[in-house]
Amino acid sequence: MRVKPSIAITVLAVMVAGVPLRGPVRAQDATAIIKKADQNMRGTTMYSEMTMKVVRPDWSRETSMKSWSKGTDYSIILITAPARDKGTSFLKRKSEIWNWLPSVEKVIKIPPSMMTQSWMGSDFTNDDLIKESSVVYDYTHTIAGDSVVDGHDCYKLELTPKPDAAVVWGRLYVWVMKDEPIELRVEYYDENLKMVNIETLSEIQMMGGRRIPTTMTMTPLDKKGNATILIMKTAEYDKPIADSFFSEQQMKRLR
Repeated sequence: MRVKPSIAITVLAVMVAGVPLRGPVRAQDATAIIKKADQNMRGTTMYSEMTMKVVRPDWSRETSMKSWSKGTDYSIILITAPARDKGTSFLKRKSEIWNWLPSVEKVIKIPPSMMTQSWMGSDFTNDDLIKESSVVYDYTHTIAGDSVVDGHDCYKLELTPKPDAAVVWGRLYVWVMKDEPIELRVEYYDENLKMVNIETLSEIQMMGGRRIPTTMTMTPLDKKGNATILIMKTAEYDKPIADSFFSEQQMKRLR
C-alpha cells in the first residue's frame, strides 16, 4: 500500500506581487514553497523535547520524548515518560529503522510494511514521526489554489507521490502561509484518494531562533472523538551532530 530548483528573481517578484502563476513555473514555485517550509521546521539539525497527548472518547494519556535529527537521513526519538515506556527509542539511518525495547533488551527492525501502522498507539503513523518519506523529494508539487487558514493567507499545495516513491499516502494537500514558510494544515489521503486524516498546526512561537508551529493536532476522520496532540516544549537548530551519533549503541545509551 502506498500510503518535511532555484527561482529567478523575476519569478519571486511576481509571487510577491500576488500575480497567479501557471504551468511549469507554478509547479516549480510549489516545490520551492514546500522545501522552504520543510527546512524551516527541520533545519540542518534539530533537537527537540515534546509531549504527545493521545485523546480517546473515554480516556487520554501523555507521552514525553526527546528527538534528534539530521536532515532527512538520520533521526532518534527517545521516550522519557511514562515510566513503563521510558528508554524506548527509535532510530532511522537513511532507509533503515529500528526500535529499542529496554524492557526486553531487544532491538527490532521496522520493515517498510509497518510504516502505515500507529506510532506508540497514537494517530500519527510510524512514517509521520520517523519521517522515512520526504515531502520534498518523494512527491511532485503544484499550487492548487489560495486559501485562508486561521486568518493567514496561504498557498494550497497538492502533493502527488512520484511513481517509484515508497510513501504512505496517496495524496497530500498542504497549506503554507504566504508571508512566512510555515505550514498550517495538512490533509492526508489514502491510495484510493479518500481523505483519512487532518493535521492542524498552530501556536506559532519563536523557538530555536525561528518561528514554528509548536502544536500539531492529528485528527482521524473515521474515528469520532479521537485525536493526537503533539506539543513542542523546546527546540534547538543547526548545532553540529555527527552521523555516528545515530547508531544502535547510542540508541540504547540515551536517557
